[in-house]
Amino acid sequence: MTYSQILLPPGTLWKKLQETTHHALQCGALIPISTESEFVEQDGVIFLVRILSNLNRKQSAQKKQDQIIKVSGTDFNPFLPYQEDLFVADISETHVCILNKFNVVDYHLLIITRAFVEQESLLTGEDLAAMWACLAEFDGLAFYNGGKVAGASQRHKHLQIIPLAETEIPIAPLLTTAKLENGITTIPAFPFLHAFTAFSPDETPQDILSKYYALLDMVSITATDDLQQSAAYNFLATRNWMLVVPRLKEDFVSIPINSLGFAGSLLVKNSAQMQLVKDIGPMNILKNVAISNI
Repeated sequence: MTYSQILLPPGTLWKKLQETTHHALQCGALIPISTESEFVEQDGVIFLVRILSNLNRKQSAQKKQDQIIKVSGTDFNPFLPYQEDLFVADISETHVCILNKFNVVDYHLLIITRAFVEQESLLTGEDLAAMWACLAEFDGLAFYNGGKVAGASQRHKHLQIIPLAETEIPIAPLLTTAKLENGITTIPAFPFLHAFTAFSPDETPQDILSKYYALLDMVSITATDDLQQSAAYNFLATRNWMLVVPRLKEDFVSIPINSLGFAGSLLVKNSAQMQLVKDIGPMNILKNVAISNI
């Protein structure tokens, strides 16, 4: 099977990402959201919990977006057209990458489809080829929030990548407990339904697509005739592994959970929510929004 041609010149993305970030900060197109962070431990996992310091600018932008929707009577799509000052690079004939306008983590990259595709569509070979081309450029964590219940804030299909070393992923120690004799497996310490697999260095986009569908099959997520998903889920991937987690609820007592939660990183809005995470336990919160297997 052939996919759309990769247009990204090898060895260029990281420099372009840095240059675009500098430019976007200078012109005001990029609006970082500052946070403070604490570590919260449960069941031997040290979760990173960030608390938002100032949401005013993002909330103002959301109000403006809501007003556009109200006046026009149609959904506002920030990716069609995307803001030129946030454009990083062409990845392929079907995908481009731009900066996440309201970033919490530095160099947060969005991989978006050139044409509108629903976020509740299953990933395709083209999506995964674009993701793999970016991961080849720098070590990072890629993720996909499959639908609103899984934490997606925009309907236009987009994967995301944040640069980080493997040691910075809080759940990384648990992944070493997976037994991969049959290729697809589970993580013993995860108290929720999921499926996990590892990659070898010579994986192709077709290999990744096959494993992705095997993960979906293991958690009973299927495709409709138009490739829409049968249930919401979170998808995470690095150069070395891939994880799928079906979702049951969008949030836990107003604490929204997206894919990064299942990597061990949570985001709360205030000190009361931070205390709730400490009282309930991060892993228990993940179990509550996913499908418990205990």
